[in-house]
Amino acid sequence: MPNARELLEQYVANGKLMQLATLRTDGSPAICNVWYDVHFAPDLLRFISRYDRNHSADIRSDERVAGSIVAIELEALGQVVRGVTFLGTAREMATVDVEFAISAFIERWPASAEAIDPGKLANGETPTRLYEVVIDEWILFDESNFPSQPRRKIKAVAGRDDPATASRSQAARPGQR
Repeated sequence: MPNARELLEQYVANGKLMQLATLRTDGSPAICNVWYDVHFAPDLLRFISRYDRNHSADIRSDERVAGSIVAIELEALGQVVRGVTFLGTAREMATVDVEFAISAFIERWPASAEAIDPGKLANGETPTRLYEVVIDEWILFDESNFPSQPRRKIKAVAGRDDPATASRSQAARPGQR
């Protein structure tokens, strides 16, 4: 049987849509659904969104996020559950020198190519931006492989080895730690 870390990576890599929770400027929580691209070691989730969406503004004012990825097809109440939750910090990435991250996202989601074209992004000709969540903590919940103790806290792999991570925007924003 695979270990908990291997299962987590499999579930997140096979997932498509994550629920992302942000904090509004008044401190109230908000949630959205976004298509994502994952990278491990360091553990990162990237997504695209319009800069004028509520969750994009939330991230610019407070980088703290939480999220969830369901790893099963939903059929009925009471079925065995597999999924992942996470805590992390999110940032709007720079609009230049992020071709590596954009290429990876487009490879996974080809329909995003026009929305996140690197040339248009660099020239400010698209409202779409690339966002990155640096994972601080994972929680695997797997009733199938760990029926007696399905909740497993898994340490996130930190680091800045990814060239796209190194090029992300470093500008200080209000509310950031």
